[in-house]
Amino acid sequence: MRVAVIGAGWAGIAAAVQACSAGHAVTLFEAARQLGGRARSLSLRLTDGQSTEVDNGQHILIGGYTETLSLMQRLGVAPEDALLAMPLELRGPQGEGLSLPRWPPPADFAWGVLTAKGWTLRDKLGLLRTAAAWRRAGFRCDPGETVLSLSRHLGPRVQADLVEPLCISALNTPPDQACGAVFLRVLQDALLGPGWGRWPASWLLLPRRPLGALLPQAGQRWLQAHGATVRTGHRVRNLARPGSGWRVDEEAFDAVVLAGGSDDAARLVEGWNPQAHWLRQARQLRHRPIATVYAQGRHRLARPMVALRSAPGAPAQFVFDRAQLGGPDGLLAFVVSDSQGTRQEIEAAVIAQARALGWDALRPLGTVVEKRATFACTPGLQRPPPQVAQGLWACGDYVRGPYPATLEGAVRSAAEVVGDLTRSVPTT
Repeated sequence: MRVAVIGAGWAGIAAAVQACSAGHAVTLFEAARQLGGRARSLSLRLTDGQSTEVDNGQHILIGGYTETLSLMQRLGVAPEDALLAMPLELRGPQGEGLSLPRWPPPADFAWGVLTAKGWTLRDKLGLLRTAAAWRRAGFRCDPGETVLSLSRHLGPRVQADLVEPLCISALNTPPDQACGAVFLRVLQDALLGPGWGRWPASWLLLPRRPLGALLPQAGQRWLQAHGATVRTGHRVRNLARPGSGWRVDEEAFDAVVLAGGSDDAARLVEGWNPQAHWLRQARQLRHRPIATVYAQGRHRLARPMVALRSAPGAPAQFVFDRAQLGGPDGLLAFVVSDSQGTRQEIEAAVIAQARALGWDALRPLGTVVEKRATFACTPGLQRPPPQVAQGLWACGDYVRGPYPATLEGAVRSAAEVVGDLTRSVPTT
């Protein structure tokens, strides 16, 4: 079939690669001049006037991202070289919090909890009892339960050091509003799911290369080498169905995959059929921003990633030492999930938060705010299905599935859609 993939973020690249591998003639459309969508690279000017390549947001992968890691390898990017792998740890500036050993699960989690710094014995035993109860229940809960109610029996220190940072980083939604069922699915796959290669599922994988080099650039090279057409700087205006096939800006295709954000997909569906049921589900999604504040100084962190205690006026939940990830000396990336306020307000609050920790010589270099970084992952949320109509599909991290808005969710959605699309081809 002639397949159009509209949108070249990680879901669109994955869909185009899968469709091309299945033998379809693929055309990939991207409105921007570069591929990558919400996980792409950009240029940043340092304090010495030199430029370096950073990301539009600091991303974390884990060993459980099996589809994403396999796709990277398929495109010629070796995950072992491109990513810094380390056991899961959520430790603060003074070393407080959870740090798992290099052991197989679930022994790594149990030992990490028992040796967590700053937690009382009551905190530790309470978490182990609660985790065991979640496991006995098959990591399932009432669909209407929030993460806060799910973890109500845990002590306030465990809530602050573990539940809140995990919830905000995975779901980009505060615990009192976040879906408990999705949170449990993330925990199940991260703590007990299959890993990739020699990496357990729970291990953190921090990019050593800019996101553009991690997958988008390799994806573009692979697609062009395998006969696909990649059109950057082309914003699709019109989607029509004149007969059994589809037209994308007057060009004929047998099938179309909408791989952009939910708003862009809804725009095209609305232009074709304003009454589509899929459109109503896509339109009701609410989005939450993520901000990344880049600053440079003389401070070096004890670890590549440090968890921060966020509070009013201190919004960052994590800080990354980019020098330990192959970047320039002194460059730090502060991540503010579910960020509120203007870019200037966020930047000022983060710098004040850093100075309160004793990091005085930091100079802000720039703040990136992805206003529609993720959808609000709330209880009972009805996400749109993969199939919009006959021959018209949608993939992305917002499409119906078990995961929140993550890179792995986007890549898995693409694989599912292309598999269904290929199976729908009539055989002769």
